[in-house]
Amino acid sequence: MQAKKRYLILFSTGACLILLFCLGGIQVPLSRRGPGRPHDRRLSGYGPGARWRHLSGYLQPFSSWEQDRSDDLTEHISPRQKRDANSGLYTGKRCRMESCFDFSLCERNGFKVYVYPQQKGEKLSESYQNILSSIEGSRFYTSDPGQACLFVLSLDTLDRDQLSPQYVHNLKAKIQNLPLWNGGKNHIIFNLYSGTWPDYTEDLGFDIGLAMLAKASISTENFRPDFDVSIPLFSKDHPRTGGEKGYLKYNTIPPYRKYMLVFKGKRYLTGIGSDTRNALYHIHNSEDVVLLTTCKHGKDWQKHKDARCDKDNAEYDKYDYREMLYNSTFCLVPRGRRLGSFRFLEALQAACVPVMLSNGWELPFSEIIDWNRAAVIGDERLLLQIPSTVRSIHQDKILSLRQQTQLLWEAYFNSVEKIVLTTLEIIQDRVLLHTSRSNLMWNSLPGGLFTLPQYSTSLRDFPFYYAKLGIKPPSKFTAIIHVVTPLVSQSQPVMKLLVAVAKSQYCAQVIVLWNCEKPLPAKHRWPATSVPVTVIEGESKVISSRFLPYNTIPTDAVFSLDEDTVLSTTEVDFAFTVWQSFPDRIVGYPARSHFWDSNKERWGYTSKWTNDYSMVLTGAAIYHKYFTLSYFLLKIMVDQMSNCEDILMNFLVSLVTKLPPIKVTQKKQYKETMMGQSSRASRWADPDHFAQRQTCMNKFANWFGTMPLIHSQMRLDPVLFKDQVSILRKKYRDIERL
Repeated sequence: MQAKKRYLILFSTGACLILLFCLGGIQVPLSRRGPGRPHDRRLSGYGPGARWRHLSGYLQPFSSWEQDRSDDLTEHISPRQKRDANSGLYTGKRCRMESCFDFSLCERNGFKVYVYPQQKGEKLSESYQNILSSIEGSRFYTSDPGQACLFVLSLDTLDRDQLSPQYVHNLKAKIQNLPLWNGGKNHIIFNLYSGTWPDYTEDLGFDIGLAMLAKASISTENFRPDFDVSIPLFSKDHPRTGGEKGYLKYNTIPPYRKYMLVFKGKRYLTGIGSDTRNALYHIHNSEDVVLLTTCKHGKDWQKHKDARCDKDNAEYDKYDYREMLYNSTFCLVPRGRRLGSFRFLEALQAACVPVMLSNGWELPFSEIIDWNRAAVIGDERLLLQIPSTVRSIHQDKILSLRQQTQLLWEAYFNSVEKIVLTTLEIIQDRVLLHTSRSNLMWNSLPGGLFTLPQYSTSLRDFPFYYAKLGIKPPSKFTAIIHVVTPLVSQSQPVMKLLVAVAKSQYCAQVIVLWNCEKPLPAKHRWPATSVPVTVIEGESKVISSRFLPYNTIPTDAVFSLDEDTVLSTTEVDFAFTVWQSFPDRIVGYPARSHFWDSNKERWGYTSKWTNDYSMVLTGAAIYHKYFTLSYFLLKIMVDQMSNCEDILMNFLVSLVTKLPPIKVTQKKQYKETMMGQSSRASRWADPDHFAQRQTCMNKFANWFGTMPLIHSQMRLDPVLFKDQVSILRKKYRDIERL
């Protein structure tokens, strides 16, 4: 009985407690995720913020406890200092393409970039003007903001150091007044320098809102992955186009140089960035590890000089920086006041493997470049281990690292134009994800800028990757015969050429490109062949139409022929078999060369038969179909001149491949026969035509910013060519017969 009473009392007490709790009489403390941190539904998997995975150093949470803790740590800072420090914190801290970019603007016209017109009275630095010029000269540019997918400011945002003469005042108000700003959505802001003495923070002095940053010296803490783009720090003297080539002329085995590790630069006695450079003397040995610093910079350096300054300054002056750079295996790239350094690009160009000592730096173009293949990523805290680390790297690895520095330098960094285009291509790959380039395309020759995703997303469709993929080039070609004279006789050279080409065992189709002013001949006028013959009327009758990417071309290999070319079937077969071994080059018969005329200080063009050549004319040459797409983007340059289309194609292929074309052998009378045909005799003999080609050479070199043509002394002949053996033993017999 007493047990029943006890159970009844316990039950009544429990019921009363539950009733009090429901009526609010008792409050139960909520669970906490951290000190002073209230329960957050967003962090518990509720609400729109749940899909963001927390990454330390990348995404900073919005919860109030973080702000409270920050306030506690900085309570000694004045309200004005707090306000100034927060002025550069942008509202889009957690921006990603999916949340802060309007993809609908890119759906109608593709990836187009609009540059705001320059405002009256606004001055631009030379570097920022180069950036804008590179965009306006690219295939992405549009002058219509209604067609734009991405917007670029005409206000100079490169230098946001308040002590710099390039600093633009009142930038915040100027940007907010832009009619298309829209909170920064679909905008990109370029920046090289941010913050000022003494902290050199990443504050730009205005709220960038939802805009993307293309920024140098950006930290991993502030970098927004798949949204911002880390760019290299480059000087005002960095060339706008073209750019210098890398300094690795040939490979040495073993790949060691005079010095193992070098550095020469400023030493900061106080302030941010001083720790690492101040400690370099610990590993300097004046022999193969030469790390030189000087504190002799700035107006008041003597006020802060320490006991080592005089000794350091004296030794600093003994060495020539360029000589060290070109004769060292590794180059130290420590942080300066900011995370980035000019030493980075200097080391890449010199084929001196960069040894990075800048903790927290998001390396340039890290989204696409595998820096472990071109640099040694060190740790500032482990400085004393750097010498032993670089000495332990095997010589095969050193050779690979060095070669990769040259690839990256020439593909993405040797001009402002390439830095800008790489930035835009990265963003385009994000926008058009289904056609984005693979890691192999970005990190192997010829680089991502020369593998256009409009052509294909498959590696096997490009001429550069057959060997890497272990596949053979295609076994068929399509012949394109360019016709400019009317068809009046069945004995014309074009008829003989068509029959000879169609008989080739490798020919899949013949396309006759009719660029004649006369109407198309009747179908029965063309000779009967074992392969299909398609006659196409040229677009606007312009000479460059021979290189248009026709959808009717079923093969990767294209055999380009002029109507008066004289080739036998044997010669056609041999040229194609050679091309199969070199599918990324132009392979053909008529060769030309370029030279530098020191008297006129310009490039010259010659058709003389000499011991070298740098061009193979496309009147009888094979190339990969991929190059027709690249050519199409440049064809406006030759349409105005009705000339030089073959020179431009040679410029393009050599620019992409960094290799010369390949000349194959032919019958001795080929030159005389070709030049003697009536349809072209006047053209080749015309001095104005030749002078125009001289002009083309220089216009193209200026437009590309460099001379990409490369000389070669190699000609490929059949194995038994001219050998004193029976003609019956030779595979390509007709080549030797006159």
